Amino acid sequence: MRRSIVDHLVIVSPTLAAGAQLVERQLGVSMQQGGNHPRMSTHNLLLRLGDCFYLEVIAPDPLAPKPRRPRWFGLDKLNAQASPRLAHWVARTEFLDAADEELQSAFGVIEPMNRGELSWSISIHTDGQLPLDGVVPSLIDWGDSKPPAQRLDEKGCQLQRLEIFHPEPGAVEHHLEMIGFCGPVKVIRNDQYGLRSYIETPDGLKIL
Repeated sequence: MRRSIVDHLVIVSPTLAAGAQLVERQLGVSMQQGGNHPRMSTHNLLLRLGDCFYLEVIAPDPLAPKPRRPRWFGLDKLNAQASPRLAHWVARTEFLDAADEELQSAFGVIEPMNRGELSWSISIHTDGQLPLDGVVPSLIDWGDSKPPAQRLDEKGCQLQRLEIFHPEPGAVEHHLEMIGFCGPVKVIRNDQYGLRSYIETPDGLKIL
């Protein structure tokens, strides 16, 4: 049976600078340089949230050519004046190369990706949009690569829990059951969909 855990949280932003400012304002720490994703024409910043988790700010790369496909994480629909926000999260699992049609229909087509020395497989919907309004995770399999959380500098931050808000919590829970998810995540019924994370920082518990 498939098993999965939280891998990382995703802040989408029109620019890396705007996303970094949000994190520094909310958490009081600076982010670490990530890298570029040539196939998607995006780049990112990273922040360690403990031994297993991390936070990513991702934005279109203004120096990269326009990709031949929709960018992931719905970034093509993000206008230049948009505010950075916690829009998505990614669950880590194994053997994504063996994902069946039902799993790919729910979470997206499994595609190989790379950035520098890192290589991984990730689920991406072909239109670039996020599954179930972004509250259901994308899936990632790091294969033989060391997950980023273990490579990042320690900043004294630790993910405590993630809250998921959606009008149909049963639909969210069904998706999580499909991937055998286990982790500090709570699904809450709400007319508006969204995510809220609680992160312990050097200055105490903060909400993002």
